[in-house]
Amino acid sequence: MIQLLFMVIAMEASMVVVLLFKTPLRKLVIMGLDRLKRGRGPLMVKSVAGTLVVVLSSSVYSMVKIKNHGIDDGGSVNPTDQVLMAKHLLQATLMGAVLFLGLMIDRLHHYIRELRVRRKTIEAVKKQTRGAEDGKVEEIKAMEGEMAKLRTELKRLESELESKTKEVDVFEANVVALRKQSEGFLLEYDRLLKENQNLRNKLQSFDRGLSQSSSKKNS
Repeated sequence: MIQLLFMVIAMEASMVVVLLFKTPLRKLVIMGLDRLKRGRGPLMVKSVAGTLVVVLSSSVYSMVKIKNHGIDDGGSVNPTDQVLMAKHLLQATLMGAVLFLGLMIDRLHHYIRELRVRRKTIEAVKKQTRGAEDGKVEEIKAMEGEMAKLRTELKRLESELESKTKEVDVFEANVVALRKQSEGFLLEYDRLLKENQNLRNKLQSFDRGLSQSSSKKNS
């Protein structure tokens, strides 16, 4: 019994060491524990743990009984009782170590699995975040391209507006020149009209003079 407990403790301690360090062997141990916790595995583990607890309680009860027997005998314990006491104490200690190491293995396995699940969740979130960031980057690039096109179109429209403005300025200058020229023409026309009128008046007066002189000669 004691040799079996030592073997179990050595095996459990080895499993604890394997679970504490990230090695390829740890994956095998975790796979084995996963299979052990499926189906009837948990029931078997609970049965073994319950048996150990019962045996541990029996050993403690035996130690208490031996101690009480020594007290009843006046405080002296015979060598046989001492050997039995040491044997029960060693068994109880070994069984307590077995239960403790078993609980530690179970907790380590549970925490490693939780850590794996959380790592996978974090990786999935990171992938989604990267995908969203990539989508935003592509959207930003598309917007920047559209803005570049709009800037180019704006520059073209500005240059076209500037050229049209220059044409309008030239046209307005031409209109002003033509207006001044037409005003000069009008003034010149008015002057010519006045001169023409004066010439007509002179001609009329000259004709009258001639007609009067001719009428005098005839008389």
